[in-house]
Amino acid sequence: MHALSVHDITFSYDATPPVLRSVTLHVVNGEFLTIVGPNGSGKSTLLRLLDRILSPQSGDVRLHDRDLVSFSRQEIARRVAFVPQDTGMLFPFTVQQVVLMGRSPHSKGAVFENADDRRIAAEAMALMDIGHLEHQPVTALSGGERQRAFIARALAQRPEILLLDEPNAHLDIAHQLDVFSILRKLNRDQGLTVVSVSHDLNLAAAFSDRVAMLRGGTIAALGTPEAVLTEAHIKEVFGTDVVVDLHPRDGTTRVSLITSPLPIEPLHGHLRTS
Repeated sequence: MHALSVHDITFSYDATPPVLRSVTLHVVNGEFLTIVGPNGSGKSTLLRLLDRILSPQSGDVRLHDRDLVSFSRQEIARRVAFVPQDTGMLFPFTVQQVVLMGRSPHSKGAVFENADDRRIAAEAMALMDIGHLEHQPVTALSGGERQRAFIARALAQRPEILLLDEPNAHLDIAHQLDVFSILRKLNRDQGLTVVSVSHDLNLAAAFSDRVAMLRGGTIAALGTPEAVLTEAHIKEVFGTDVVVDLHPRDGTTRVSLITSPLPIEPLHGHLRTS
């Protein structure tokens, strides 16, 4: 059964050319799917369509094979959590308050959170290694700490499906690995369906079941990391020469840039780079 699916969707902003054109994609229950592609290829737009933040001009989006437009906003929030790329917040809510916001779809009209809500929020903060920051205002946090707070808020929703737009943005290398390892564990142990947008092809290779590669608003390649993240596909879609091999320790697909030193030319007795 498909957790989410889009069929022949086209979307454009106002009178601009379509950002997505005739895209069809199915997300299988319990899989970890990563969407990659160059800037402007439609990755973030596709994620917003999956959460009905945006609606397509044509085609349809389905949640568990039911048209997404038939769900109320609260019904969607009980099933789908979305972590946007921009998590800016001007009001100085504490980290705990922000994470507890993730419990609102389950409040059933209650104004204040209960003990169960606070326990779930505490568990989410612990997972994201921000429990010690619970009383700090989010406006005082670093970009990485704030990112983890918003991922914790999404986890506190206890969703069936988690949508993440660049979840590794602002995270240092240690927390990138921690966050993706936690998401993969939740995916495998609890059946959490994860759809992530990422510019990091190596993270996509290491943690994904499948990778969807977008180019110019269409799907250029879809399949396992080793089938999609090839030198030919990356050259065609990103216009960049890379070396693709296997990681020497875990055997996952590894993508390495080919870097060449800039040529050095003499200029009036001095050296210059060109």
